[in-house]
Amino acid sequence: MATDALFSGDGILSLIPQRAPMIMLDAFYEGSETEACTGLTVQPDNLFCVAGRITEPGLIEHIAQSASAHAGYKALCKQLTSPLGFIGEIKKLRIYRLPAVGEQLKTNIAVLSEVLNISLISAEIKSGNELVATCQMKISIRIRGLED
Repeated sequence: MATDALFSGDGILSLIPQRAPMIMLDAFYEGSETEACTGLTVQPDNLFCVAGRITEPGLIEHIAQSASAHAGYKALCKQLTSPLGFIGEIKKLRIYRLPAVGEQLKTNIAVLSEVLNISLISAEIKSGNELVATCQMKISIRIRGLED
């Protein structure tokens, strides 16, 4: 797993359509046609933090934005604008614990299949070597400039 981010800070904005306060990524470590690795350091002012921990919806949103960043990275490589995406279905969601403020999360995304503009991805969030959450997610992704 990569340690140096390809994109961080405001650079993340070139990969995802979300803007503050909904940004749930602070690093994009690596990407390929079928995989990506992203990161998030849990901050106390995070919209999804309650009592010093990121909530379940926050973890789900982080996974969705990680998938969006992956699609954005692929679009950027093709000199297209960042995509718009919508969650279609979440399956096999397992949340093992809620990460605390200060924890650095790394999320691996793998595309299991793609049909038209629907992607089925698997996701795995870790804090260090500890598994935090896993799921499969169907996402409709529309890369602007390809639909015409």
